[in-house]
Amino acid sequence: MSEQSERIQKVTAQVKAILEEAGVQPRTGRTRPDVGDVPEGASIANLIDHTLLKADATARAIEKICFEAKEYGFASVCVNSRFVPLAAELLKDSEPAVCTVVGFPLGASFSQVKATEAQLAIDAGATEIDMVLPIGALKSRDL
Repeated sequence: MSEQSERIQKVTAQVKAILEEAGVQPRTGRTRPDVGDVPEGASIANLIDHTLLKADATARAIEKICFEAKEYGFASVCVNSRFVPLAAELLKDSEPAVCTVVGFPLGASFSQVKATEAQLAIDAGATEIDMVLPIGALKSRDL
């Protein structure tokens, strides 16, 4: 196993441990195809995160992607954290998850800031959190 693969496994284990300690349960039911499998038509929709992370996104645009996610069966709607409460309300009692990204777009903020942002998003209704790594730290192997 390469040094990079070992590092990825180590970071993955650390993130899982932190989430488990916080009582966050992994989402189930979302399946990914095996390598080489190519889903057709609507069966691919549940693998897609319908995403709108533009700085100029409006509540109306968030409403639109939430409607589309329900209509087409997307796996989630990924929005900036300020729109998590709206997306959570619009997607209540439906299949798509509510996702947000912490440390977006640069990943250069303190880990504690990302952790706080993640907790606030979870409290507001997010069921999935993506995190932007600090690219400079990754490139210099300073993680």
